[in-house]
Amino acid sequence: MTDRNSDGLRNVALWRTFLSAYRSGSVSAAARSLGVAQSSVTAQLQTLERTIGEPLFVRHARGIRPTARADEFAVRLGAPFDSLAEALGAPRRADAAPVRLGGAAEFLERMVMPALAPAVAEGLSLTVHPGLADDLLAALTAGSLDVVVSAIRPRGRSLPSTPLFDEEFALVASPRFDVTPSPELDVRALDGIPLLAYAHDVPIARRYWRHVFGTRLDRTPAMIAPDLRALAAAAVAGAGFTVLPTYLIREEISSGDLVVLRETDDPPINTLYLVRRPGPLTAAIAEIDTLLRSGVAR
Repeated sequence: MTDRNSDGLRNVALWRTFLSAYRSGSVSAAARSLGVAQSSVTAQLQTLERTIGEPLFVRHARGIRPTARADEFAVRLGAPFDSLAEALGAPRRADAAPVRLGGAAEFLERMVMPALAPAVAEGLSLTVHPGLADDLLAALTAGSLDVVVSAIRPRGRSLPSTPLFDEEFALVASPRFDVTPSPELDVRALDGIPLLAYAHDVPIARRYWRHVFGTRLDRTPAMIAPDLRALAAAAVAGAGFTVLPTYLIREEISSGDLVVLRETDDPPINTLYLVRRPGPLTAAIAEIDTLLRSGVAR
């Protein structure tokens, strides 16, 4: 008989076994870490899969590979189980190897660091590596990084990845330019105002033009700065107009230092992915995964 009022706590032992198998990538390794027989781990995983009504692992010659559903459960349960273990006498080691985290400098500063700061204060060891997505994913593949927030989703299954955050972009300028914001703003209203761009081929603005205005951007940038924070500062100072992710300029928009020139219900969106190195999911990486999903994802 099914207990419809169950809060799931009766399955805590099963979920502990699940996490051990998930992080080790092997039934036999999970059995050794738990001090039980391999057949016991197999039986518990089968019981759990019957309980939730779907498989959690795909078995193969070299071990087990988690399903997408297993990834979801590991993200939700990893940090709580680790916190419970710490509360019961297994404190986080201060001398543990730091997790090597990569991402775009702007996103790391504005979104990632605030989300991870409490964990660092409590003992999480972390080294941060800003850079471009292609370079960071190459470092992840080579094993010199552990986790990357990437604007590029890696192909194939060699690097586990999940969507983390949708960047929304806005066309902005200082209010000192006499441009009246409007959902129907015509591109001709920007004639004579310098374009501030991230790169010479203006990839961000070019995409905005195609998505919002339905036309090709034919402008030569007056200023190129491969740092979105520099573009924001220049725009606030009145250098010209630019296209920026809204997470980066919330305060400037709120204060009136920047004005959104064309409000739209359908802004260009760029999905950022949380990508981790191949292999077992360690407790520290699982904690980072959980914290970013709760503090950054939307």
